[in-house]
Amino acid sequence: MIFNFPYICRMKKWLLGNSLAELKEITESLFLPSFTAKQLADWLYKKKASDIALMTNLSRQTRERLSEEYEVGGFTAIDTQISSDGTKKYLFPSICGTPIEAVMIPDEDRATLCISSQAGCKMGCKFCMTGRMGFKGQLTAGEIISQFINIEESDSLTNFVFMGMGEPLDNMREVTKSIDILTSDWGFAWSPRRITVSSIGIYPELKEFLENSKCHLAISLHNPFDEERNELIPMQKAYPISDTVELIRDYDFTGQRRVSFEYIMFNGWNDDKRHADGLIRMLKNLECRVNLIRFHKIPDFPLSPSQEAIIELFQARLNKAGILTTLRSSRGEDILAACGMLSGKNK
Repeated sequence: MIFNFPYICRMKKWLLGNSLAELKEITESLFLPSFTAKQLADWLYKKKASDIALMTNLSRQTRERLSEEYEVGGFTAIDTQISSDGTKKYLFPSICGTPIEAVMIPDEDRATLCISSQAGCKMGCKFCMTGRMGFKGQLTAGEIISQFINIEESDSLTNFVFMGMGEPLDNMREVTKSIDILTSDWGFAWSPRRITVSSIGIYPELKEFLENSKCHLAISLHNPFDEERNELIPMQKAYPISDTVELIRDYDFTGQRRVSFEYIMFNGWNDDKRHADGLIRMLKNLECRVNLIRFHKIPDFPLSPSQEAIIELFQARLNKAGILTTLRSSRGEDILAACGMLSGKNK
């Protein structure tokens, strides 16, 4: 099933996605009491209120004044699919009119939400269905937070990863704002160690993230050789992976903040001894981990997944060299929810 939405016109502005400072600006502009901003933050992010009318510790006059220009905002899911492995994919509308997806991945005592930061993507990675869409629009912090609060498992989530549709650091302002809402005491009060941001490594946003964020970082690497990586990742020309790794070396990852490198395994393209040794040289003496990912076949793409035995040999060689290397489980492939398969389309 394919959903096509016209541009969604918002007659009223959203409260959802505003920081405490921005909520104070709103209440001051409406000549409301100074404490109203903190009350709004509490209703939006602690109680997850869906309507201003439900904010009962605000006076009726305050609620009416707010409602003249504002609404809580957010989108409820318009479709949900459940994989045979328990993974759930939620389809949401977006302000720009292109559907976006969020994926909830259960795993024993963990529940991870993989969220989108853009509708489509500018990066154009050839093995990614989102990249094939092209760029359709930036998501606001409100739309990002909306994915978090408008799923059935919202209250039981343990981890939050910016690994859905889009390049998070290409929407730095709204992603940063959403992380602030997730981690601030006036927001959801999550530890930043429960949040991971994925990127192909774009500058100067990556440097800004490394300087200012305590969240984990995941870099989409996929090939240690710049020339070969350029074959599938066009933005490699602007942001060489060798430069990205050297930048990361300037920061401390020996504490609670982690950096990982995502490595999709393609048969005959990046899965031999030469590539393993190239990866070992590139990451030598860097405190990190490598996550190997089975490639999920997509239409009209010439490469195929690496064989299981090859993946195991690759993993063993990296581990023997002292690089912690894991094989990420494939989840949600039957509902097009696995890595690289999100495109705003459901079966």
